[in-house]
Amino acid sequence: MTADPELQFVDTNILVYAYDLSQGEKHEKAKALLLSLWDTGLGCLSIQVLQEFFVNVTRKSNFPLSPEHATQVIRDFSDWKVHRPGVMDVVAAVELHQRCQISFWDAMILQSARQSGCSLLWSEDLSEGQDYAWVKVFNPFKGK
Repeated sequence: MTADPELQFVDTNILVYAYDLSQGEKHEKAKALLLSLWDTGLGCLSIQVLQEFFVNVTRKSNFPLSPEHATQVIRDFSDWKVHRPGVMDVVAAVELHQRCQISFWDAMILQSARQSGCSLLWSEDLSEGQDYAWVKVFNPFKGK
């Protein structure tokens, strides 16, 4: 799969921060990033991200969303490119997990980004600037 340098994959933590009002500056930066991706049409995510988003914003947030509101947000993101992992994606993620010594769940995110044609992953969970299997990680909260 070749990566489109413009498509950008969003990890769960960024999506959660964009909807969690208790996160202050992280909330503002994540929200601005998502708005930019909505405007450009370059945002990508996966079924895994949407599942994790639902659990986190309805149960783990200081200001949880109602299940109905979280469900509407998920519906809205169906306009984005959404990767639906298959069995071979799980196998590739296991291999990446072992090769790079990262969590299996992070490896699944990277595999979904790669399969979506993204060369850029927005996340704070992986090493800033690290290139994992043709996907480079950027942390929107670092720097400026």
